[in-house]
Amino acid sequence: MSFRNTLNKNFNNHSETRDKHWDPALKTHYFKTTKDKAFDKLEPLFSNMKECQIVGISKEHGEISFNYKAGRKVFVIMTIIMVRPYRTAIDISATTESAVPFDFGYSHKLIPKLYDKIKKELDFIGTNE
Repeated sequence: MSFRNTLNKNFNNHSETRDKHWDPALKTHYFKTTKDKAFDKLEPLFSNMKECQIVGISKEHGEISFNYKAGRKVFVIMTIIMVRPYRTAIDISATTESAVPFDFGYSHKLIPKLYDKIKKELDFIGTNE
């Protein structure tokens, strides 16, 4: 991890996943399922979590957005895209709401926790397409 990445991780209030992220924990995760089945598993998972409040669900756009309220308030957008049959990518974007423009890495640490919860519900394939 370079000095720039350390600064960006700790002095920012936003983190998101992508295919070529410098942190392996924040690379796009791929699961062995279809988009509809992923929605069917993830919607009740996050609806039933007491720290999550669903804000919106759009199956057409493949997005679930919710507020995560455990400690700090974080707005999370989860994007579910089927890239091939039975290969679905899930990307997460998390923005911490606070008075100061940084969260000391809170949003960066939240995303792997959310992926761990998803891995309990769906078959994880890997982080490489």
